[in-house]
Amino acid sequence: MMLKTGAIWLAKRNSQRLKRWINDPLSLQKEQFGRLIEMGRKTRFGREHGFDEIHSHADFAQKVPIRDYEEIKPYIDLIIQGESDVLWPGRPKYFAKTSGTTSGAKFIPVTPESMPNQVDGARLSLLNYIHQTGNTRFIKGKYIFISGSPVLENTGGIPSGRLSGIAHRNLPFYLRHKRLPSFKTNATEPWERKLDLIIQETLSEKMSLISGIPPWLIMYFERLLEKTGKSSVRQVFPQFDLMVHGGVNFSQYRKKVFSLIGHNIDDLETFPASEGFFAFQDRFPSEGMLLIPDGGIFYEFVPAERFYDKNPPRLSLAEVEAGPNYALVLSTNAGLWSYSIGDTVRFVSTFPHRLVVSGRLS
Repeated sequence: MMLKTGAIWLAKRNSQRLKRWINDPLSLQKEQFGRLIEMGRKTRFGREHGFDEIHSHADFAQKVPIRDYEEIKPYIDLIIQGESDVLWPGRPKYFAKTSGTTSGAKFIPVTPESMPNQVDGARLSLLNYIHQTGNTRFIKGKYIFISGSPVLENTGGIPSGRLSGIAHRNLPFYLRHKRLPSFKTNATEPWERKLDLIIQETLSEKMSLISGIPPWLIMYFERLLEKTGKSSVRQVFPQFDLMVHGGVNFSQYRKKVFSLIGHNIDDLETFPASEGFFAFQDRFPSEGMLLIPDGGIFYEFVPAERFYDKNPPRLSLAEVEAGPNYALVLSTNAGLWSYSIGDTVRFVSTFPHRLVVSGRLS
């Protein structure tokens, strides 16, 4: 009861922050830009790119070219070698390790300033869901976050691993006793063995919230039905009340996922990545996710068809329109500067700025 009462109070309190996202996102983005440039001036990257002479987005676009991981990797290597104040003042708290292409593994910095964005994005999405729907039933049961291994390694003196493993260590204390699977199960390899152990741990529990990327949810649901002989996930978990998903466009998975569940339940779409938590669904039902304009990220949007031009247009949030596909470019308080994550987005509305993930650049 205390958890439910506290959640309702927090949901109402945080609704004021979301109202400003809707009504005043341009001022919030301007504030983020100013803070980022101020901190960036204290870094090696900032000195090399003339941050002392940056006073506007136009200045920034002129001095700081768009880059991908291959182009920022030399700075990451300096951090791994032990240098401080390279991309952001100090040293990262973690590296989020992701699969790379030509460079092998990618090490995305996570700083003490950027970590709250990851945690708050997930927390605020659930609190807003409560505020908008009045549904608190999922609070009573257990939650499962189907994710990668939480095991962290040491990379240049900095803990590194999957973002899910980093988030595992930063989950709010009031959710830890409800979270499944256990650390030991979550760290199990290979995936097929891990999936069996997850089912063993969850099968007898009153699961009320299930979260993960849609392909992993499908594998979990299919194995669950195979093990139990049931015809739907809701028969296995009658209290399953809310599904949280992200990472890919859900539209291509929706029919399959809900056929396995047995009937429609509430679902909450989010847009997280190793580089930050960018948006979440704020209305139920609705098309699109509300962009987070005050999470330590300055966004630029490049018309997707012009991304590979020599000098493509780089639009701020003030300049985007509903309809076109844009390549998403980020500058963050983790020390990523004009960084392309490879995703494309499409705004379904402006004021409020709601978007969908529309694909990849390649």
